[in-house]
Amino acid sequence: MNDIIGPVSRLPLLLFAVVFSLNAQTGENVLVVVNRNDPTSLRIGEYYQSKRSIPARNICRIETVTDENISWQIYESGIEKPIGECLKKAGLQEKVLYIVTTLGVPLKMTDGEGGPKTENASVDSELTLLYSKMKGALFPRAGFLRNPYFGERDASFRHPAYPIYLVTRLSGWSFAEVQAMIDRALAARNQGKFVFDTKGPEDNEGDNWLRTAALLLPANRVVLDNTSRVMFGMKDVIGYASWGSNDGGRQQRRWVGFEWLPGAIVSDFVSTNARSLRQPPPNWTLQVPFEGWEQNLSADYLHEGATGAGGHVYEPYLETIARPDYLFPAYYKGRNLAESYYLAMPVLSWQNIVLGDPLCSLAKP
Repeated sequence: MNDIIGPVSRLPLLLFAVVFSLNAQTGENVLVVVNRNDPTSLRIGEYYQSKRSIPARNICRIETVTDENISWQIYESGIEKPIGECLKKAGLQEKVLYIVTTLGVPLKMTDGEGGPKTENASVDSELTLLYSKMKGALFPRAGFLRNPYFGERDASFRHPAYPIYLVTRLSGWSFAEVQAMIDRALAARNQGKFVFDTKGPEDNEGDNWLRTAALLLPANRVVLDNTSRVMFGMKDVIGYASWGSNDGGRQQRRWVGFEWLPGAIVSDFVSTNARSLRQPPPNWTLQVPFEGWEQNLSADYLHEGATGAGGHVYEPYLETIARPDYLFPAYYKGRNLAESYYLAMPVLSWQNIVLGDPLCSLAKP
């Protein structure tokens, strides 16, 4: 049995001291995927390559459709196969740790009905399995798989110890938005507040994760709200987690109005916040469906000035969402953006995506 397959891990929540050595990963550890059929994808790839000194051999140019929603057949033949060929041709299968997709590369596969055994999945989450697939591993298409890196707070991410790629996406509404996101990643510093907004004083799993995240960070760097009100207009924010539009107090307001610091990341418990990365109409509100749902969008946070955000292309279920009690302490301690999100993510081959530069780091406090 391949060691990726298994039930979702439920690790105890313990206060911890990070003792691992933070490896300074560079552009040589990144494969950038651009779509020849999308000019914006090509521009993003070129800009990111110049800013992160990505070697020419680490740019993978595929030629596929530009639709957000695709079939599994298009995914396998037009995305997964050519990316595997890029890695093999350049001899990068082991050296590359992070795969970066770009705006214009398809977002999700839409076969299947939904539910825990759905074949619906994000392109990025499925691509995490490519490392093992290139070594002959086979995986079921339906449902999710256990993430072998989940909860690995004290371990450096490396191959072959962790037989996956960490996949993030440089996407937003436009080239200008992604360009600004990359620039903010390069300017990231370990400063500012981590803001956690619960639904209220009730005892529930999601809110308890938020409270634990607050306990695992320095008290002078945390704002924790345990009331039913929603926080708006916060300043000097470097991290934010909440229920988003699933919190009743947020349903009337699309924007949180934060002042985000460079390097700020976001996670919220919202089922379909990455259902699309297209720009909604200027007057869109959360009372009107957009791409089928009335929920807030991860890309909105990037538009406001955040540098990274997690999201879900379809219903993920709470137990598979990136855990804030792992994500934010790891990021604060100096993990890069990709490692922070993925060590917080219980499953792969599922609905999750990560928006942002994988190399973005606050550095050690």
